[in-house]
Amino acid sequence: MGRPFFERAVEYQARFGQPGQTIGNGLQTNGVLINEEWALFLRDAQFLVGLSLDGPAHIHDKYRRFRNGQSSWEYVARARDVLLNKGVDVNALVVVNDYSVHYAQEIYDYHKSNGLNHMQFIPCVEPDALDPTKAAEYSVDAVSYGNFLCDLFDLWKRDFKNGRPTTSIRWFDSLFYTYVGYAAPECTLLKECGVYVVVEHNGDVYSCDFFVEPKWHLGNIMTARLDEMLNSPRQDKFGKEKTKLPPECLACQWLTHCWGGCPKDRQSDVRDAGSNHFCRSYIKFFEHADAAFQKMATEWKRERMTSDFNKRAFT
Repeated sequence: MGRPFFERAVEYQARFGQPGQTIGNGLQTNGVLINEEWALFLRDAQFLVGLSLDGPAHIHDKYRRFRNGQSSWEYVARARDVLLNKGVDVNALVVVNDYSVHYAQEIYDYHKSNGLNHMQFIPCVEPDALDPTKAAEYSVDAVSYGNFLCDLFDLWKRDFKNGRPTTSIRWFDSLFYTYVGYAAPECTLLKECGVYVVVEHNGDVYSCDFFVEPKWHLGNIMTARLDEMLNSPRQDKFGKEKTKLPPECLACQWLTHCWGGCPKDRQSDVRDAGSNHFCRSYIKFFEHADAAFQKMATEWKRERMTSDFNKRAFT
């Protein structure tokens, strides 16, 4: 769309935003067109940038090459440095595929050593184009992804200082909410979906960016109100679809931390165990990490109680 489009959007936000409103902007980018001018705009407009950088060159370039086969890694790594040098808030978005799943430590250490202390890991699974009952060859299998999560958790814990994390891994951060009795900020860990909508380039609105299909078309922003579509019966129905879990999920001890995962991973016959492609991954991870999460939750609750007591005592 070009930088002028985004500049105009921010201008409209300033012009039409109501007193007391908080407006937040995020941009997900592969980074290849990011330059200093872009970085200055994103900094001044306070954008949070998610940069698709899978790790060192051999990992990133496994699947992220230009059409002519040229490496894209140096362009994205340069974009990272430009953004960070200009003071932009940047998160690393890492797709975990059949290759990168074997390099948890290398990816984690690479991002941390280059100033990206906020990381989001996205497991890749798509149906094979010729046989949709099988996962595409570049998809990550459940066993390998479970091992990856366990290794990543240990790395995350390794870097704690005074009982606090020094890096942010979005899935771990979100899981912690479920251990202290709060709803997770990540939608895949909620009991129901439907907490946001996606607006396409032509104004069409759908229930989720993974379900841009006629069944979940809510309307168009040119002819309908966004808040009415978000609170529509169809969107409510979409959200409740996530609660239709098989018996093995309902009987699982980790249900309230997982809620069956993202529905996109259980919409086809590509399954390793249970109804979700990553069911086995999550079971392995929770068996590995539950005790540590329980301990962190206990300490957090104790600190909060102490803080609340002190506030009352000195008020």
